[in-house]
Amino acid sequence: MGFLPSMKIAYVYDAVYPYVMGGVEKRIREVSTRLAARGHEVHLYGMKFWDGPDTVEEDGVVLHGVCAPLPLYAGGRRSVAQALRFGQAVFGPLRASGADLIDCQNFPYFSCISARAAASLRKVPLVVTWHEVWGEYWQEYLGRRGVAGRAVERFVATLPDRHIAVSPSTAASLASLGIREGVEVVPNGIDLARIAAVPPSAEATDVIFVGRLIREKHADLLVEALALVREEVPDLRAVIVGDGPERARLEGRVHDLGLTGSVTFTGFLPDYASVIAAMKASKIFVLPSTREGFGIAALEAMACGLPVVTADHPGNAVRDLVEDGVNGFCCGISAGEIAETVLFALQESADLKKSSLDMAGRYAWDAVADHLEQVYKKI
Repeated sequence: MGFLPSMKIAYVYDAVYPYVMGGVEKRIREVSTRLAARGHEVHLYGMKFWDGPDTVEEDGVVLHGVCAPLPLYAGGRRSVAQALRFGQAVFGPLRASGADLIDCQNFPYFSCISARAAASLRKVPLVVTWHEVWGEYWQEYLGRRGVAGRAVERFVATLPDRHIAVSPSTAASLASLGIREGVEVVPNGIDLARIAAVPPSAEATDVIFVGRLIREKHADLLVEALALVREEVPDLRAVIVGDGPERARLEGRVHDLGLTGSVTFTGFLPDYASVIAAMKASKIFVLPSTREGFGIAALEAMACGLPVVTADHPGNAVRDLVEDGVNGFCCGISAGEIAETVLFALQESADLKKSSLDMAGRYAWDAVADHLEQVYKKI
C-alpha cells in the first residue's frame, strides 16, 4: 500500500457504541479506532449518551455529543422526533468540524441533509454509507405515512458525492433509488483474534439469538418455532440476547407457551466478550430477520463455529453470508419452517463448524479499514 496522507474524518450517526449496541454502532467504532491508529484524525458526531463533557476521546476517536439522547423508539418504531432533533443539532458542529470528509450513515436520514449542507459550505466531500434500503417497506412500517418516508429516502440518495453499501444486497437495492453505478461495497467485519481468545460461557445452550428486539427481527417467530422444536428436543435450551420494544411481549409469549424453563432472556450483555462467550457455548445461531443490512452478529456467530439459520427474504442481507448447507441455512418466514430448519441445523452443527469458521475468516476489520481508507483517499 502506498503512503496515505492523514485525513480529518467526521462520522455521523445518532447512536454511539458502546452506549448503544448495534451493528452500525459497532462498524463505526471498529473502523474509526483503526483509522485513528493509522494517524488519521477521526471524530464521531452523535447524541450524548455519556456523562461529563460534551466532547470526549475514546480509543483515539473524539466523540461529540451534539444533543441530549432521546429515545430511539416510540411505539415500537424509530422515533421521527428523535431523528429530526438529531438532524437539527448536528449541523452546527459539522459545519465547524474542519473535516476533510464527512461519512454520514443513511439512517435516520435527516442527519444526511444536515451533513450535505455542512459539506457544501465547507467544500468537502460527503459520503453516505447505506446499511439498508427500505423502499416499499416504508408503507408496511408506517402505513400511509410511509409515502413520506420513502420520499425522504429517495431525496437522501441524491445528496452524497459517493455511496458506500455494506453488502451486495444493499448495493443492489440502491438501484430502486436510481443509483445504478458508482456504489462502493465495503462490508462490515469482525475481530477474528479477539473472538478466538474468548472462552465459552459455562451456560451451554442449543440455540442463540442476538439482536435488538424489534418487530423486523422476528424473535416472536423464533419463540413460536422453539415451542415446536421442544416437542422433538425436550431438554432444549435457548437464549435470546438483546433488548428492545418487543421484549415484554416476547417474555409473555414464552410464559404462555410454557417455555420459561427453556428460553432465557439476558437483555444486552455487559460487554462484547460476554456476547461471544454466549455464542461459543451454543450450537446454532438463529436470526429470522427481514430487515438486515449486513448482519454482524451472524458473522460473529460463524467465527465462533456456529452455523446460521436465517430468513430467505429480499430485505435480509445475512443471506449474502450463508451458503445453504455449507455454513447455515435459509428458510421461510413461518414458525413451522424455522422449527424444521432449526432441528436440521442442530443435527448438522458439528459438521458445519469448520465451514462456518472458514466463511468468517474472509472478513476482518483490519482489511475493512484498509478498503475504507483507500476509498476515502480516492474520493
